[in-house]
Amino acid sequence: MSDNARKFRALLNSGEFIVSPGVYDGYGIRLVEMAGFKTAATSGAALSNALLGVPDAGVMGLSENVNHCRNLARSVSIPLTADADTGYGNPMNVHYTVQVFEEAGVAGVNIEDQVSPKRCGHMAGKDVISLEEMVKKIEAACMARRDDAFAIIARTDAIAVEGIEGACKRARAYAAAGADMIFPDAVRSEDDIAAIIDAAGVPVTVNMGFGIRSRPTTPLIPIRRLKALGVRRISLPRMLPAAAIHGMRTALGLMRGVMETGEPIDRSDMLASIEDIMELMGYEEMHALESKLMVFDTSKD
Repeated sequence: MSDNARKFRALLNSGEFIVSPGVYDGYGIRLVEMAGFKTAATSGAALSNALLGVPDAGVMGLSENVNHCRNLARSVSIPLTADADTGYGNPMNVHYTVQVFEEAGVAGVNIEDQVSPKRCGHMAGKDVISLEEMVKKIEAACMARRDDAFAIIARTDAIAVEGIEGACKRARAYAAAGADMIFPDAVRSEDDIAAIIDAAGVPVTVNMGFGIRSRPTTPLIPIRRLKALGVRRISLPRMLPAAAIHGMRTALGLMRGVMETGEPIDRSDMLASIEDIMELMGYEEMHALESKLMVFDTSKD
């Protein structure tokens, strides 16, 4: 249960810059591992969108979140961090939330200081709970984990509500309460990032959204610059969902054309092959296991 947490902790302690693509399904997390990334991360927004088909507005519940994360974590050998939103209530709720996520085999959780029901960090209308209540949530999270390697990542949405000074005050308090990483969401500039890093005194992770495409609410900062500022990890929560949406939309548009003309097309440049899918999902290993465990009736051959 603690292997993934210890892998993530070793990465964090190594000083290596960590890039965690955001994942929401089995295809994506296996592709992340196959591409050579050492970690992955879930996004509450991506899970809400993909699993429930609703906006990230605090609708997804704890069981839906943790059960899906359990399936993702068990399908790869790289550590996965999970987005636990606000911890699903008060500090007591956070205590139990951390326990079930740790039992699910993830390496750590984000817990944010928004009021509940929360909103996507890049939406207007956010508000935050008191600093004192969030400190208690972090203390509860640290108390609840069975292995100290399990990462407690304290996210603050205070920049949009209290400005950078308020966010820095919170970063200091959250680190003092035991948070392993500080996650300032919706940073506006390199200056914001530098100020949080200076205040935190523990590793800082930032959301780089699409990773390879800019977005209106946060700057797209080069990795070499983030390293120079002192950032320890970036998450890319929107990159794979955006790539999947783009690919699916294109394929469906082509299929509409086929329906209209009645003529087949073969666009191998647009789709993975069945062999690609089976390799990704481990069919060869399944068949090898079958050959050892299954008894086949050969009398009908």
